[in-house]
Amino acid sequence: MNKINYSKELEKRIEEFQKKNEVPKLLLHACCAPCSSHCLEYLREFFDVTVFFYNPNITESEEYHKRVLEEKRLIEAYNKQVDEQDFEGMHSDEHARKIGIIEGEYDPKEYLDAVRGYEDIPEGGERCRKCFELRLRKTAEIAAKEGFEYFTTTLTISPLKNADVLNEVGVQAAEYVNGKKASDGEMPGREIAFLPSDFKKKEGYKRSIELSQKFGLYRQDYCGCGFSKAERERQKA
Repeated sequence: MNKINYSKELEKRIEEFQKKNEVPKLLLHACCAPCSSHCLEYLREFFDVTVFFYNPNITESEEYHKRVLEEKRLIEAYNKQVDEQDFEGMHSDEHARKIGIIEGEYDPKEYLDAVRGYEDIPEGGERCRKCFELRLRKTAEIAAKEGFEYFTTTLTISPLKNADVLNEVGVQAAEYVNGKKASDGEMPGREIAFLPSDFKKKEGYKRSIELSQKFGLYRQDYCGCGFSKAERERQKA
């Protein structure tokens, strides 16, 4: 079975949109500002992007609020570039569009309920998949509710995250939400779709580090949950 190159799949979709002069509405699930930096720099030229900051997996309240404030600060800086048409040092040009943001409900209990029974599974295993399912299904629900055409996630930029799993979970989330709309008797309208991605490719992760330095972004050294933080501290020790 051939491995899918999700980075190329995204490029193909973008080429199709450009041929049709389409600018689709995209809801981008964001885990943090550093991971968002390259994704937003790239996507804002081809999509009408709104960030969805939904991360109940960040189990410490102080850490959550620190990350969401950095996300908003980055978006404000990017939107200022568009207002002033000043893209010095950026991989963007006058085609870049302003970015919106929706902050999801912060309730760590949602995450803890979703991963119950998987607490001792190592990072990158089934506990992480349950976490992805929670966050991407909620993103798909908000995308459908707010009239977006596509949704995707910044999580594929991390070298520690499996792009195959994330793309599979994203497609399943879209299928679940589209199926639920039909079963609830809602007018089908246009179905939402998951936009394939592997943002770490083509030095995307490296670019996110450069942008983090450029904007002085706070870069955490663990994913967000108490389990990943404890594992990271054990590795340091």
